[in-house]
Formats: sequence, structure tokens, C-alpha cells
Amino acid sequence: MLERRSALLVGATGLIGALVLQRLLDVSVYRSVTVWARRPLALHGRGLRTATFDFDDLRFHKVEADDVFCCIGTTMKHARTREVFRHVDHDYPVELARAAARGGAKRLLVVSSLGADPNSRVFYNRVKGEMEDAVRAAGVPTTIFFRPTLLRGQRDEFRFGERVGLAIGELLGPIMGRYRPIDADVVATAMIKAALKNLPSCVIESDDIRTL
Repeated sequence: MLERRSALLVGATGLIGALVLQRLLDVSVYRSVTVWARRPLALHGRGLRTATFDFDDLRFHKVEADDVFCCIGTTMKHARTREVFRHVDHDYPVELARAAARGGAKRLLVVSSLGADPNSRVFYNRVKGEMEDAVRAAGVPTTIFFRPTLLRGQRDEFRFGERVGLAIGELLGPIMGRYRPIDADVVATAMIKAALKNLPSCVIESDDIRTL
């Protein structure tokens, strides 16, 4: 029988995060689920607690949860500058990882991106790669990164570039290999399964997310 666990989720308003939350609340193993968000959320569920949180204060906190799910992220359109993008997609996950380590979290599961590489010439991929390195160094016993490709799912906002990419992906899916789009629901489910299966620290690429 699996042990009862507590979970913390950051990024519950995003495409993957919202689906992770649904699944956490459906899994009886999780006796409590805490959501940290930048604004009040009208969420309800068994064992669910929500807290309004200033992520710039993460360095002053510690996480008290067994499993930490990090689905936080932004886009260049929203960030407007590279500095703001890096602050959200690099600094916040890194500080969350350090807070998780301070609090004794057992597992940290982080949404990254296909192509993450600290040596990449592509800014987006480089930030994701540097984030992975710094999060790994924080020292949570089990740290797992998920690197999905372009996501399919129902967003609250319209993203023209993403819609174009998805349309191309649907047409060329069979020949795109690991670059073919992936359902956000598949990523969310894989994150829960990786935690429950007690997988060791690893990087899970997009095709392996589907397999899991």
C-alpha cells in the first residue's frame, strides 16, 4: 500500500498545472494538496489548501510537503523582456527547489522543455537548461524534469504562433518524431505517475512522457 503523502503545486493556473491539480485531487494517496499562487484562486477539493504567495519571497520560505510539482512558466509575449522571462522561468523554479530542499521535500517534479540546454544558442532553451542545472544543485533527493514539446490543450488565451505550430504538427506528426505535439493532459498524468512510481532523479523527454 502506498504511503499517504502531501503535495505542493506551483503553477496551478497554467495549462499543465491545472491538469496536475485535477489529478492530485483524484488520487487518494495525497491526503493534502497545497497550491501557491500569485492571486486568490476559487478552487475547492478534498484536502485542498490555497495560499496567495509572492514568489519573490521564496528565498525566505521552506516547503513542507513530500512531493513538489513545479509547473510555473511564462512566455516572451507576457514577459516582454528577456530579464523578466528569465526571472520567472529560471529564478522562481530555482528558489522553489531550494525552499523544497530546506523543508525536506522528498520529490521535486519540474516542467522544463524539449531542447533545454545550458549551452544552447537559443535563449529559451538556454534558460531552461540553466534552470535545470541550478534546480538539480538545490539538493532535493529526487528531482525529475519533464521536457515536453509543443503542447495541445485548452488555454484561456489565444496564441497565434502556437496554433500555427499545432496545425503543422497535426499534418506532419508522423514524420516529426519527438517534435510532434503532445497533450498537456499526458504530461500532467506522467508527472503524477512518476511521483507515485518513486522514479529516481532523471530527465524525461517528450516521447518518454507518452510512454510513462
